[in-house]
Amino acid sequence: MSQHLQHDVLVIGSGAAGLTLALNLPDSLKIAVLSKGSLSNGSTYWAQGGVAAVLDEADTIDLHVDDTLNAGAGLCHADIVRFTVEHSREAIAWLIEQGVPFTREDPDARETGCEFHLTREGGHSHRRIIHAADATGAAIFTTLLEKARLRPNIELLEQRVAVDLITERKLGLPGNRCLGAYVLNRNSGEVDTCSARFVVLATGGAAKVYLYTSNPDGACGDGIAMAWRAGCRVGNLEFNQFHPTCLYHPKAKSFLVTEALRGEGALLKLPDGTRFMPRFDERAELAPRDIVARAIDHEMKRLGIDCVYLDISHREADFIKSHFPTVYERCLEFGIDITREPIPVVPAAHYTCGGVVIDQAGHTDLPGLYAIGETSFSGLHGANRMASNSLLECFVFARAAAEDISGRLEQVSMPGNLPCWDASQVTDSDEDVIIAHNWDELRRFMWDYVGIVRTTKRLQRAQHRVLLLLSEIDEFYSNYRVSRDLIELRNLAQVAELMINSAMQRLESRGLHYTLDYPDLLPEARDTILQPPTFAD
Repeated sequence: MSQHLQHDVLVIGSGAAGLTLALNLPDSLKIAVLSKGSLSNGSTYWAQGGVAAVLDEADTIDLHVDDTLNAGAGLCHADIVRFTVEHSREAIAWLIEQGVPFTREDPDARETGCEFHLTREGGHSHRRIIHAADATGAAIFTTLLEKARLRPNIELLEQRVAVDLITERKLGLPGNRCLGAYVLNRNSGEVDTCSARFVVLATGGAAKVYLYTSNPDGACGDGIAMAWRAGCRVGNLEFNQFHPTCLYHPKAKSFLVTEALRGEGALLKLPDGTRFMPRFDERAELAPRDIVARAIDHEMKRLGIDCVYLDISHREADFIKSHFPTVYERCLEFGIDITREPIPVVPAAHYTCGGVVIDQAGHTDLPGLYAIGETSFSGLHGANRMASNSLLECFVFARAAAEDISGRLEQVSMPGNLPCWDASQVTDSDEDVIIAHNWDELRRFMWDYVGIVRTTKRLQRAQHRVLLLLSEIDEFYSNYRVSRDLIELRNLAQVAELMINSAMQRLESRGLHYTLDYPDLLPEARDTILQPPTFAD
């Protein structure tokens, strides 16, 4: 039987952003944190690299800001970049206070003025990536989860899949405040009604819209799709970052080979051992990710090869094992000893730079609804996210949103009784093969037509196909009981349409959006902002 749950704050998503926000809210609030599967299924747990922050005495805020602006290809919002970087040190201090076991520097081998070991990644002019070996995400997530479990006011709910947001407009009321969400409880099979004074979308990105991705299975753009259907604008969804180096092996599903390897001297090579990155950029292997990914894609297509190779075997074996234990052990499982031989790698969809339009406090266009982390479009990343700025964004904006919510508590009361989910007109499906087929078709044409290199013709083909899929999915959704697969497919198709429409509007090549029909930059850099039909009602 379905339930009606009430909380002060409903956090949809249990990764770095969601947990950070929950932990920064007052103990007096009743908080729910939802996870689609088990709590560790999100992207945070699998993040290897680290968090970018100004921690070294030789580094400065201005240098970090300049590096971010350069990587963003003219589209970063300078005020947001500065705000984020200026709050980087205090965000790291908070994580250290929580007990995150960042790797410390050997005092005798210290290369920076920081007690923690700092590495360097593509686009950064200094060593400023604080990390926990090469499993930073796991260290951060585990620490924050332990803290959340100790807080009696925080309820951690697993196997909960948000279906849609509940707004005043959807209920026929004046205004359009967000009042909660309908949530599929996979334990009971029922859709619960969750009301809250404040709702926070921390659902991550949408990289599963592509056939090849470094992301876990839950990265389906749920928050972006739900916010769009509720009336929120989205921005810059044409900018999808492809990580240059994912392990190429038939049994190595979605395993990312951290960029920190290149920061420590790993070289990209062709099958004959020849380096190729110096031909594409003077920064070679340390060029921003879009340049490296396109270079690899170019060489693979030029030579008709399945992968290229990332070689760090010239470094000492002990150094490799101590700095990259996760990559070392994972590759060894597939018979690859990275201390002796190169790693076969290919690009894969990795990060969604666009998302739900927010301000500095995480506000969306709907009162009572916040978006943080990869779900959001803050203006930090511009046309290309610089490495390790993503986790930083999670912490800075989660803390800012928590502070904003805390300051509004006296202004907002709990919503009244909300209508229950109506499942009276639907039946159980015996045609789930349709979901599987549409899922596969969507991800394949997005990879082929809206991938690393695009053309107008490819985008038109993708747009035609996604509209057909959306029509089929809508019919299926209207007639059958919801399931996790159906909800995710519905959201993926919606976000795919938004990505395609955004890409078709950008008649230039900038950052992560590269089209053969418009290879040059336009003189003025402009964001691509889409408004849902309901926004102007």
